[in-house]
Amino acid sequence: LRVQNKKLYLATFAAVLGPLSFGFVLGYSSPVIPELRKINDPKLRLDSNQASWFGSVVTLGAAAGGILGGYLVDKAGRKPSLMLCSIPYVFGYIVIISAQNVWMLYFGRMLTGLASGITSLVVPMYISEVSHPKVRGMLGSCVQLMVVTGILGAYVAGITLKWHWLAVLCAFPSCIMLLFMSFMPETPRFLLNRHKRSEAIASLRFLRGPHADHEWECRQIEASVQEEGLNLSEFKNPSIYRPLLTGVALMFFQQVTGINAVMFYAETIFENADFKDSRMASVVVGSIQVCFTAVAALIIDKTGRKVLLYISGIIMALSTALFGLYFKMVLPNRNNSSNPDVLFTLNSASPGTESSISWLAVVSLGLFVAGFALGWGPVPWLVISEIFPLKARGVSSGACVLTNWVMAFLVTKEFNDFIGFLTSYGTFWLFSAFCCLNVTFTAFYIPETKGQTLEQIEAYYRRS
Repeated sequence: LRVQNKKLYLATFAAVLGPLSFGFVLGYSSPVIPELRKINDPKLRLDSNQASWFGSVVTLGAAAGGILGGYLVDKAGRKPSLMLCSIPYVFGYIVIISAQNVWMLYFGRMLTGLASGITSLVVPMYISEVSHPKVRGMLGSCVQLMVVTGILGAYVAGITLKWHWLAVLCAFPSCIMLLFMSFMPETPRFLLNRHKRSEAIASLRFLRGPHADHEWECRQIEASVQEEGLNLSEFKNPSIYRPLLTGVALMFFQQVTGINAVMFYAETIFENADFKDSRMASVVVGSIQVCFTAVAALIIDKTGRKVLLYISGIIMALSTALFGLYFKMVLPNRNNSSNPDVLFTLNSASPGTESSISWLAVVSLGLFVAGFALGWGPVPWLVISEIFPLKARGVSSGACVLTNWVMAFLVTKEFNDFIGFLTSYGTFWLFSAFCCLNVTFTAFYIPETKGQTLEQIEAYYRRS
């Protein structure tokens, strides 16, 4: 058992270097945008609109990565797809470092986004297919743990490193992933789907150790492997379209919690709560995310997926309602639709009111980030890696990743317009309503997958 755990954890570690790279991509813009807005070179200096594009263009690249990853993972396999995505990571940072104008910066960010989209699809799938059911939840949650660790790493490194050197640092994890993954096996399920039984047995021997019953596990997987390819008419089959709809809805609801909007707001909220060093405040937020994602990873195989989604949804609903209350009290008589700029609305509030209840904003932010990290951050990615039948896994996961990144782009880019239309407090109360809807959706449509093999989960959807 000890041998099995070591080898399985080693394979997981090699794979989660991808999400670490993905976290660095997401975190890179936070310390770099203020620097590029003040840079001496006029060709690289960002105005406010260009800065918002520099931050959000990653999500468009990642949406394209979801489509490409869905194709790659079924055609080339899980391991080669993961190794291939290290190329756009490194090349993207090379383009950023050598940028002569703003368009080169955008292109570099698009490439790193493309790699992030492939990573966010392939890594959860790889881990779920190599894991034992008893530790699949914990290992699957390590994906989100490494993403938030990467974000925190970029925040911390951004305090001391200039944007060029930060890009060099961000390129390192993907290079190490390429090296490590070259020694790891392909997943047994993919190999059996390709009729490579001897290679699947070798993969299981690596992952489970020499003393496990590889033949028995091989037969269990083979029983559920359907040989024929997937065609469009099969999406009429409830065992394929029901998990697909569940996965797409999970990705939609994850983004409409407002997580990207709240993280976008974080520095401004801390500044207005008398935190002078907004970069250090970002590090505090990143640390909260890492701590609570780690807690979720440790307890998810004991509590189950649904319990964490319930707790997370309720905490986020309460904290976004408190956010709304904060803005209602800070801007009691102001209709801010004439200027929807977030910074303007916060800074134009009466100083006395704001400083007296600034603690409410900070507490709300901390609660929201902790709540998200505990459930709605890691669990949706874990669940979509578990619920799809083997032959539809690439296409279905691609649709989910595409949904996630398109929604992330819309929420991030249109956030100011929401504030102009609904006011600040109305926007956060809308997020709160969506969080309540998340809890209801979890109750009726999310299956509990704790302790079940992927074959048992597939059989559940076939039966129902």
